Amino acid sequence: IGGRRGRGRGTRGRWAAASEVYKGQTHDCRSTCARPLSVAFTAPAKATYLFGDIAPETDLADTLTFAGLYADTPDGWIEDARPAGRLRFCLIGRVPA
Repeated sequence: IGGRRGRGRGTRGRWAAASEVYKGQTHDCRSTCARPLSVAFTAPAKATYLFGDIAPETDLADTLTFAGLYADTPDGWIEDARPAGRLRFCLIGRVPA
């Protein structure tokens, strides 16, 4: 989970408490300045996803839903992201494995 300083504080702690399956890392810059609070999903041999404009107070549940969808796919390719709610509209990019 990355973003501008001061924005989204506390999100990483909630993320870590919600799931021990994923490793959360903070980064000062992901080159998403126009969409400052971002989250990426990546795993060996899986597609990588980058989301921006994450609203920490309202998007945590959708982010965790997406995490479950991602974990359940062998290649990370999610055909139907509708269960991830608003998060699917925050997608900046998807990179095949």
